[in-house]
Amino acid sequence: MLQRLVNALRGSVCLEVEGAFPERYLNLCAQRGILFWNVEWLEATRLRLTVTRRGSRQAIPLGERALCTVTPAGRAGMPYFLGRFRRRYAFLTGLALSMAVVCVLSTFVLTIEVKGNGAVSTARILTELRRQGLGVGTYGPGLDERAVGNKVLLRIPELSWLSINLYGTRAEVLVREAVEPPHVTDSGERGSVVARASGIVTRVEALTGEAVVKPGDTVLEGETLISGTVRLEGPAYSETPEIGRLHTRASGRVYARTWRTLSASIPLEAGVKRYTGEEKDLWSVTVLGRRLDFFRKGGISFDRYDKISRTWTLTLPGGREMPLAVQRETCRAYETESLALEPDAARAMLERRLMEALEEAVGEGEIVSAEPTAEQKDGGLTVTLRAECREEIGKFVPDPTTQENQENEADP
Repeated sequence: MLQRLVNALRGSVCLEVEGAFPERYLNLCAQRGILFWNVEWLEATRLRLTVTRRGSRQAIPLGERALCTVTPAGRAGMPYFLGRFRRRYAFLTGLALSMAVVCVLSTFVLTIEVKGNGAVSTARILTELRRQGLGVGTYGPGLDERAVGNKVLLRIPELSWLSINLYGTRAEVLVREAVEPPHVTDSGERGSVVARASGIVTRVEALTGEAVVKPGDTVLEGETLISGTVRLEGPAYSETPEIGRLHTRASGRVYARTWRTLSASIPLEAGVKRYTGEEKDLWSVTVLGRRLDFFRKGGISFDRYDKISRTWTLTLPGGREMPLAVQRETCRAYETESLALEPDAARAMLERRLMEALEEAVGEGEIVSAEPTAEQKDGGLTVTLRAECREEIGKFVPDPTTQENQENEADP
């Protein structure tokens, strides 16, 4: 195998020898130190052999001394292959430029792969990497992987670990996401459960603290439902009915009937786009993350237009994208014209949006009834939705004195 490779690099010539005594020709080649191989007898007076490119210069004239006719039957090897292009200067120049481009591109980052992320999107990581100096087209030998990784970790707190590894033109980014600590309720924080909406109380479930309302009571938004201050009653035989108060963190659920009013408006006449049919294509090429435009924006003759982009990226077999892309931006001209909306369709749309907003506000509660009303005024339509709901209205509010004490303890 090695000898074949050497022969291919230095070149070989196949010779046909014909004469009365062809073996004399072989003896003369051996005496002159001419290397030959693949000797094949074609007839009693004719044979074929292979010699080196350099040895053929001596082997052909020896035929006269052996009274034989020596004819070259074929040439093979690298020297003869390159000799075909000796006068094709354009081909040789292109080959040299191609090799130079390959050598230059091998020092740049062409692809970036992100592995190990789940909640944090790959696009967000790639965007931050680009801001910190690692992107398609970055010069690999001049990249400080550790510094870039530390900066990205500071900008994306959801990541706890990041490693950048360069493999030729490919950058592999390994990440590990941070695990959120469990939410711990501060047992030392005192406060009460207050109403986040007005209504009539239907059920009270006080877990800690003292309930100050009962079913059937009417409460206003912000009113205390379960107090964090608990009265400590004395013994029955004591002359003092109350011996003190205990401040704690109130918790529980308070359900009530509530009435909500939501409204939304929309103009009955709106401007819509109408395309005129005029279009212009703008082309650009992106190489190593740098965009080269083949147009000027001043060449667009119309003022109002929509831009529709389409990109073709060079993709190798296997799905790997290369940092070479062609982009076409189609500018479509349009005019704005007024269009009257159907009141019924506009009302149905507003009612649907108000119901979605009501369901989001009630959450796990129940919508008992909902009655929408509509009113047209000043070229617009206003829809008002009045609803009766059953929902949990309690929310915890910390005691201001407790927050002040915690702030004072935190100060040195």
